[in-house]
Amino acid sequence: QVQLVESGGGLVQPGGSLRLSCAASGSAFRFYFMGWYRQAQTPGKQRELVARITSDGTTNYADSVKGRFTISRDNAKNTVYLQMNSLQPEDTAIYYCNAAYGSNYWGQGTQVTVSS
Repeated sequence: QVQLVESGGGLVQPGGSLRLSCAASGSAFRFYFMGWYRQAQTPGKQRELVARITSDGTTNYADSVKGRFTISRDNAKNTVYLQMNSLQPEDTAIYYCNAAYGSNYWGQGTQVTVSS
């Protein structure tokens, strides 16, 4: 069982930045594939992949965030980060941390609101 705890969400103005953190349990963190997903609170909107990082550090991003968001991991701290720059109102969503290691594990989510 992997437990994930996200932090770092909040309210930010358009053009601003936030950094999300996700602390994971377990001694095998370096083998986890980690990802950030988001779900806007709009009827019919499904959870979507934002960014993912493999155990060897390979990353991939949704087209909508390329060049603005950066995912990284610190295996010594069992933590994955999502640096979000140039935030726009359409980035408003609940952001979830995901760990894939045999099974899929999810955090409780953290709210990001981009508004003036």
